Amino acid sequence: MRIGVLTGGGDVPGLNPCIKAVVHRVIDDGHEVVGLRRGWAGLLECQADDPASVKENTTPLDKNEVRTIDRTGGTFLHTSRTNPGRVRNADVPDFLVDQAVGEGPHDFTPHVLETLDKLGIDALVPIGGDDTLSYALRLHDEGVPVVAIPKTMDNDVHGTDYCIGFSTAVTRSVQFIHQLRTSTGSHERIAVVELFGRYSGETSLISAYLAGVDRALISEVPFNLDKLADLLLADRAENPSRYAMVTVSEGAAAEGGEIILGGEADAYGHRKLGGIGEEVAEALKERTGVGMVSQQLGYLMRSGAPDSLDLMVATNYAVMAADLAVEGSKGRLVALRSGTYTNVPITTTREGAKHVDVDALYDVDRYLPKVRHVGGKPMFLY
Repeated sequence: MRIGVLTGGGDVPGLNPCIKAVVHRVIDDGHEVVGLRRGWAGLLECQADDPASVKENTTPLDKNEVRTIDRTGGTFLHTSRTNPGRVRNADVPDFLVDQAVGEGPHDFTPHVLETLDKLGIDALVPIGGDDTLSYALRLHDEGVPVVAIPKTMDNDVHGTDYCIGFSTAVTRSVQFIHQLRTSTGSHERIAVVELFGRYSGETSLISAYLAGVDRALISEVPFNLDKLADLLLADRAENPSRYAMVTVSEGAAAEGGEIILGGEADAYGHRKLGGIGEEVAEALKERTGVGMVSQQLGYLMRSGAPDSLDLMVATNYAVMAADLAVEGSKGRLVALRSGTYTNVPITTTREGAKHVDVDALYDVDRYLPKVRHVGGKPMFLY
């Protein structure tokens, strides 16, 4: 067999160890692995009859090629947010322009299917979040053997309790939050820490819970700025060091407001998020008269090497996915459920993104994690 592996969407720590483990497992079983560069863009932009194009968009993977990649974060195959099923005119490869009829977006899935056939790829192992996996699901519907691996720091892919990258994102966030305490306390200010999290507030909630932050704003619950200001003033007054802290999901919004979006929509219909932290800080300063520390952690959460949990899960997901692909399984998503490694139909991802269980885990009146009973909950409380 010849198995293709790719990474799509945002990078997270754990991708390189995952790729390496796929390569080792597949080669040990006597098969081949080919890396597809830049996620789905590698298949969209590849002219399978042109050796130069094949070299630009794919790379044969052996044990020597991946020997040291697990020592760093990110993905050495690179990544993109390309969706071959929805390609804008400006993004159509030159050799496909004559097939782009109308204003677009254009569906080049037939070209992707032809490319997979000409490259001799028998099965695909895509590593990604909801967007990347949505196109993997499309290829599954077209008959391509797909075994997918869930990756996203938001931990919001349906069908699994855990996605590669989440533990490291929370670990980084807790570390940076604690480090910010020194400056915030020294100046007796209020710190507003913006964290990644488009439609799920899991990262903000769990980071605040583990770091002992005073308040947490999440994507699922609109917040009242006046109430938040009063709560943080009380938190600051009760703190002997005269400071308070609040985490904010980038997808959070005030009551009656909207999430802050910028730029053009990507191939999956998403515009870039970011800026709610600064907006909240300015509003709080106006209401409280207290100085603010506004910090957007952003890419620091997804940079660097994985922690031990992400390293372990990434490696084990890879072994599972490789085993399934080699044995001829199709349309599967490797997963952790109730603490056990398993796999589920990839069609499970059609259910959309997961969200925080607000009733069980969040105090909507006090903007606080509300974790009282953890019995029966997944490790990360989803």
